[in-house]
Amino acid sequence: MTSGAPQKTHPRDRLLDTAARLFYAHGIHTVGVEQLVTEAGVTRATFYRHFAGKEGLVLAYLRQRDARVRRDVAAVRAAHQGRAALLALMALAGDGVRREGFRGCGFLNAAAEHPDPGHPVRRYVAEHRRWYLGVLRDVADEAGHPDPEGLARTLAVLRDGAMAGGYLDRGGDIAGTLRSATERLLDA
Repeated sequence: MTSGAPQKTHPRDRLLDTAARLFYAHGIHTVGVEQLVTEAGVTRATFYRHFAGKEGLVLAYLRQRDARVRRDVAAVRAAHQGRAALLALMALAGDGVRREGFRGCGFLNAAAEHPDPGHPVRRYVAEHRRWYLGVLRDVADEAGHPDPEGLARTLAVLRDGAMAGGYLDRGGDIAGTLRSATERLLDA
């Protein structure tokens, strides 16, 4: 548990919080059930009462990340439209790479650890990505871009690159580079 933070009392919440911290920091495959239950302060029986197994916990972790991204995207869409919304969506990624402990995109990391496209984790990541591409496409269309699908795919690739670059190049201005690249695309 992180010191100084109030301990959540519900074992499921503690397991999810612990999984989110450990999976993101160390990778899904390197974290075992024993470490999860020990750090969450629960028993193995409690773990299995809430999750069918580690895969169930991984999917719950990804659902939790997905819900957070969807809330952030909804807030951007409620506050901005068109070009401003596209810039704000890319700024979300740019702001994310500046966070202390940033280790790339949790969805890309999970996909890298689960290369089989039929695996439930990989299918969930693909579902999240389809949703995100759809949002970018819809906002590009609302902005009047002549090729909303192409712009959405290009922005997704820029975001993916910013996520990787933000992890690998901690001293660079990834957020600024992402913003200027997005502006150039929108001005083209």
